[in-house]
Amino acid sequence: MNPRRLKPVIRKEFIQIRRDPISLTLLLILPAFILVMFGYALNFDVRHLALAVVDLDRSQASRELVMKVTSGEYFDLKYRLDSISEIDPLFDTEKIKLALVIPGNFARDLDSGKSPEIQVLADGTNSTTALTGLGYLSNILLQYSTRLNLGLLERSGLKKLAMPVDGRIRVWYNPELKSSRFLVPGLMAFVLMIIIVLATALSIVREKERGTMNQLLLSPLGPAEMIAGKIVPYLLLSLLGAHLLLLAGWGLFGIAVRGSYPLLLLVLVLFLFCGLSQGILVSTVATSQQVAFLLAGLTTLLPTFILSGFVFPIRNMPPVVQAITYIIPARYFLVCLRAIILKGAGLSAYYREIIFLVIYGLAITALSLARLRKSLAR
Repeated sequence: MNPRRLKPVIRKEFIQIRRDPISLTLLLILPAFILVMFGYALNFDVRHLALAVVDLDRSQASRELVMKVTSGEYFDLKYRLDSISEIDPLFDTEKIKLALVIPGNFARDLDSGKSPEIQVLADGTNSTTALTGLGYLSNILLQYSTRLNLGLLERSGLKKLAMPVDGRIRVWYNPELKSSRFLVPGLMAFVLMIIIVLATALSIVREKERGTMNQLLLSPLGPAEMIAGKIVPYLLLSLLGAHLLLLAGWGLFGIAVRGSYPLLLLVLVLFLFCGLSQGILVSTVATSQQVAFLLAGLTTLLPTFILSGFVFPIRNMPPVVQAITYIIPARYFLVCLRAIILKGAGLSAYYREIIFLVIYGLAITALSLARLRKSLAR
């Protein structure tokens, strides 16, 4: 590879990108826009669930229970109902997600040492929200019941009792359990892969349609030099776009890089190299910009969104689908990105993923070179 012959190709590519507002928008502006839009739209946090309460007892104990349930950020008391029959219309119109029914003998059973039955109803059309809400409510009721039992034992003449087990829970890396801290790094991988493959493929196919690719084929450039000349400008601009994404993640979602910046840069370069190589491979197959757009979307959009672990846990997928995820570079990039940004982990935590990114990038580049040589031989 001759640097002298490579330099004019890189300069030419930069000039073309500068004159093409679509490419600049794809590489710099669109990624940050998609990150902001999806970052706020994709939110798995279950908070402020609409709750209806049917208090058939209307005692001080029942009021304390309702206050306990609604005092946090998980439930908002929207309706106080007089009968259970009023619940169905609220579920049908999606005005509530859960309902709490307190029986009429609630306080009397508590005073007599019995266990009153409290009914909890949930809208199961959204199973994730229903399960999470039921989990929150069950935990609150368990804490309330435990405190009542301890109070009964103390009033019966026993010494002041402590909780049998005092669990001290600490959540590492994401103390507030915000879904954005999990989703935003995944969005970075999702956006970068789609944009870089699409921009690279469209750029090369556009040259084919304009006839400028024939001039490159007639030049003394080899296939490797031609690919390198195409990759370098897009790699540099994609790195700039990636840093804009990191800046947006920090400024808007409070997600700062905890780990090593040089390692983050290495992982970014490897992942972008995989995307660029894939974009060039798509361009060797596509005959028009429309075909390139479809192929780029087909090979990046669904695989990155569904099979990378971005949204859906890979361990929950069927074995056949799990096997397919091994050829998705975003799967490995996400492991590295979350380890560096969220955990501040070192190289030992994700060196296997880095090795795969290197192998994938080299394999796709070799395949692109083979197809390019085949086209040159025609």
